[in-house]
Formats: sequence, C-alpha cells, structure tokens
Amino acid sequence: MADPLSADQLVAALRAEGLRVVEYKSWRTNNRNHIGPWGPVHGVMIHHTVTSGTDASVRLCYDGHSSLPGPLCHGVIAKDGTVHLVGNGRANHAGSGDGDVLAAVIEEDDLPADNETDTDGNTHFYGFECVNLGDGRDPWPPEQVEAIVRASAALCRAHGWGGGSVIGHLEWQPGKVDPRPAPGGGDVRMPSIRGAVAARLDTTTPGRAPEEDDMPRPRYLALGMTRPLEIRDSGVWVSLPFDTEWADEAAQHFAGGQSFAADGAQYVGVLNLRLSGLAPGEEVQVRVVEDGPDGQVRYQIAEGIGSDGGSYPPIPVCGKVGAGRRAKIMIAQHNGGRGPVTIERAELKAQVWP
Repeated sequence: MADPLSADQLVAALRAEGLRVVEYKSWRTNNRNHIGPWGPVHGVMIHHTVTSGTDASVRLCYDGHSSLPGPLCHGVIAKDGTVHLVGNGRANHAGSGDGDVLAAVIEEDDLPADNETDTDGNTHFYGFECVNLGDGRDPWPPEQVEAIVRASAALCRAHGWGGGSVIGHLEWQPGKVDPRPAPGGGDVRMPSIRGAVAARLDTTTPGRAPEEDDMPRPRYLALGMTRPLEIRDSGVWVSLPFDTEWADEAAQHFAGGQSFAADGAQYVGVLNLRLSGLAPGEEVQVRVVEDGPDGQVRYQIAEGIGSDGGSYPPIPVCGKVGAGRRAKIMIAQHNGGRGPVTIERAELKAQVWP
C-alpha cells in the first residue's frame, strides 16, 4: 500500500532527479477526486498525447475535452524534456485495464497480456503524457526520453519501487498503442524504459545525476524593481525593469535592467510582486519573453489574482534561454479598463546555471 505523494513531495522528487519542472496554473487542486478514489498508488504509466506543440498539449491535458474532463495526466513531458505539472490527484489517463497487469506491477513481475478491462487504473497509477503524434513517424528526442526515465525514476525512488513499476498504456488497456516508437528517435519501448529506470535507480542517489550529467554550480540572482511602475491600459504587455541588483553571481543582468538571463542559461526562481489598484478577483498576467535577432519567443502565462488591501502574488519562473537570446519578464493587467494598476515593487530571486 502506497499513499500518493503530496504536491510538494512530487515537485521535490522530480527536481531532485534533475528535471526542469513547470507548475501549470492551479495544478495542485486540479483532479477528479470527486469521481473516485486516488490511491493506493502502485506504479507509473507512460502515454503519448497524439498532439503537437507544448502549449496546446499542456492546455489540453489540464482542461481535458467535452468527452473526457481533465486533468488527463499528472505531468506533460515536452520534446525538450521539461515536465509540466497539470494535475494532483485522480486523473483521467489510465481508464479501465487488466487487473492481472496491476498484480504483476505490484509484484514487479513479468507482465501478462492485457486482455481485460476489469480494474480502474486512474486510482492506482501516476500518468505522464509525452508530446508526440503517436503516428510512428514523429521522433522522440533524446532529451524527452531521458525525462521519461528520470520522471519515472523520481516516483519509483520516492515510493521505494523498482523499474518494474513503470508500464506503458499499451500494456494496461487492450487496443492502446502508446507510447508508440518511431524510427530515428529515442527508444520508448517499455522494456527499454524499465531497464533505464532500473539502471538509474541503481547508479544515482536522490538529487544527484550520474557523473557525466553533473551541471555547473548554480549562481544566485537577486534583482529588484524599487520604483513604482504604472500600467494604465488593460491587456497591454509591459516589460518589467529591474533597477536594483542585490546579487548577480552569473553576470546575467543585461540590457538596461530588463534582462535577467541570457544565451543558454537555465534558471529557476520566484518573482514576488506588490500591486495596488487591482480589485479582488481581477488578474495580472506574467510571462517570460526572450528577445533575439529573429524576434521574440513568448512562454507560458502565469496569473496573479487581486485581493483586498493590495495584492502580493508570487509567480514561479523556470526555463532555459535560447542561444543568442535574452530573457525578460513582461506583465499585463486585466481590470477591464477600470483604471491604472501600479506595480509598487518587484523582486526576482533565482538560481541560474550559465
């Protein structure tokens, strides 16, 4: 019997395994627990999305669709290996499958043929959807396959399971084919994935990657915007200037105070905002934007909600800057034109791997 991990435990386990993790919207409370039980958990199930594009795939897995409400998994593994968390609790990913397969997973024994649909898998399996068309042609980049292994290993390590606790949807439910391999890509055949998970559990310890995967020491970054910034128009994106630099060990603070990371740097941190003029329930939206010689790249939007007596939303930031690009933070207020919103103060504290 294994109780499911809490949201904090899940994030910690994934990051300890060296994964980039993005917490999407209100994933911590996004679940189907009102429909049926969540737990005890016994394993990890791997799927492909039958979609392309990270943003669209993450949104679909968070919301679901008319015939299958979300969340459709717990995490979406993008082509670049980033894990986007979309659900915490029971999720609509496994459906009904073979109870004999579940028994084999619990014992970490050889899997029998999946020829029955007599057991609710949504109760007992964590699920990762991997961005892939599933047509046998869409390739599986090495970064994505490595993330599948690491994410699976993270949960197995947290629960004391071995590689035999990881299965594919095709091994659980009759008629399913995911994850479907493709020529020229990484190997997503489930025996290979289980072998790689078992090897990782045998050769690494929590929080430490194998010797050849060691990353440089992270550098501390602490920036502030201490002069108020008024945003008059609703829905208009404005760059956030950082006028104060408390720490910049990696020398990443560039371009007139706007950029906080550049040229291939990885970062993870929190932006704290103090706002006035935002009524309870009104929104500010924040996103990381990269400037480069070929234009801008805009990443996932995060939201903060107004409250009484001022608003103090913390916004997580996590990602990797493209080569030759500089990352900045942009913000937009959405109060329907009721009046200006003022950012009284902003503080960004992060770890940066240059």
